[in-house]
Amino acid sequence: MIDICDLRYRLLHIDHLKIPRGVTTIIGSNGSGKTTLLRLSAGIAVPESGTILIDGVPPRETEAGWVNEFPDRNILFSIAYDEIASPLRFRHTATDEIPLKVNAVVERLGIRHLISRKVRELSCGEKVLVALAAALVCTPGILLLDEYDTHIDGARCSQIGHLLSASECGYVLRCSQNMETAATSDFLILLDKGNLVHAGDPIEVFAHLSGTPYYPMSLKVGL
Repeated sequence: MIDICDLRYRLLHIDHLKIPRGVTTIIGSNGSGKTTLLRLSAGIAVPESGTILIDGVPPRETEAGWVNEFPDRNILFSIAYDEIASPLRFRHTATDEIPLKVNAVVERLGIRHLISRKVRELSCGEKVLVALAAALVCTPGILLLDEYDTHIDGARCSQIGHLLSASECGYVLRCSQNMETAATSDFLILLDKGNLVHAGDPIEVFAHLSGTPYYPMSLKVGL
């Protein structure tokens, strides 16, 4: 369980929130605090007051994988293979294990054709997939995705959603403006101006949002 208590950081104010294991999507307008909550959960930022605990442990003591909304900000290396392998190398993983782990993650994502490419030659969507592979290659305890689906098509987004649901990461926290993506989550959070508005099962949360921009088309037409 991710336990958030009396959290204050800039505009973000959350008195109490418990996030279960699985895939959680955070929705809300620009400036609502979605990315801020991800950054705090990743340990990139530290609360001004209050706490975030991931299974009883602070974020900076939890293995985290991060995918930025702007994929170029994720990339450190010029070749896709080196980018994906870099977290393993930074952790001094045995040399003979690195190709095995890289091969496993690129097969799961279906991006074997990208691994020898220069990153600067990739599309935004391809860079997101490389960044996602690098984030997943060490099987982090928490995976944080900041609107990654902005750069990929619906079919690929659906494929990644299935992969995330089946991954060994204890927690996947993602921000999205795509309500169809949000509808496939295990848990849904709506923020507004830094405040928690709704949190819970997606069907229960969306029941409060009929007639708003946050209501999925699939529910409107009964799919």
